[in-house]
Amino acid sequence: MKTFRKLYKDEPYIQIHESDENLGFGKGNNEAARFATGKYLMFLNSDTVVEDKGILGMLAFLEKTQNAGILGAKLFNKDGTPQRSAGSYYKILNVFLLLVGAERLGLLRYSPNLEVQVDWVSGAAMLVAKKLFEEFSGFDENIFMYMEDMELCYRVRKSGQDIYFYPEVSIKHMGEGSSNRSYAIVSIYQGILYFYKKHMPSWQYKTVRLMLKSKAHLLIKLGTITGNTYLTRTYEKALAVC
Repeated sequence: MKTFRKLYKDEPYIQIHESDENLGFGKGNNEAARFATGKYLMFLNSDTVVEDKGILGMLAFLEKTQNAGILGAKLFNKDGTPQRSAGSYYKILNVFLLLVGAERLGLLRYSPNLEVQVDWVSGAAMLVAKKLFEEFSGFDENIFMYMEDMELCYRVRKSGQDIYFYPEVSIKHMGEGSSNRSYAIVSIYQGILYFYKKHMPSWQYKTVRLMLKSKAHLLIKLGTITGNTYLTRTYEKALAVC
């Protein structure tokens, strides 16, 4: 049973929406967004710490910027280094680059130092007008966790509205607060496949599926040869979703 309760007696507008089960990132945020009454929705991961008043600047930016649909925030790792919280869509070439590890080089994900248009921004710190969010029915609830931010940005941008990154804010994102690396890998496999099945031609879906399966087979073999049970178990799970 879902309930509301006040968080602080002296802050009557702060409320917690409780759920009896883990609904996942998209469905959980959609559920809470239905009860929000403000003009804007600010999505913040549970493992984030807001270190300044930059969110107020984000609000001002959306107010003044024509055609801005979604605005992402600057995120930082635990050690204070910038976290790559914006990126390019996973087109077929980009999926290939992801699978060969090029994401570590900043080719697919990055952290701009300027207010700039991007393909997508991280849902760990995302600002969007409530009206727009409702027009697009929020996050796709078929994605439990990972890729739902990219998928929403894709739909919004495809409609002709812009996705922006806002750097004048400091939010520390601890990372893996709701999962672990193995779970993330399997979920990203699922997310990429779902994204392609929903939005792309069937030949592209089949091509990406083959690429994902090939990497999974390769790393299962590598894990078996080296005795790395983490690789073997993780990519056996990844292969199972293909």
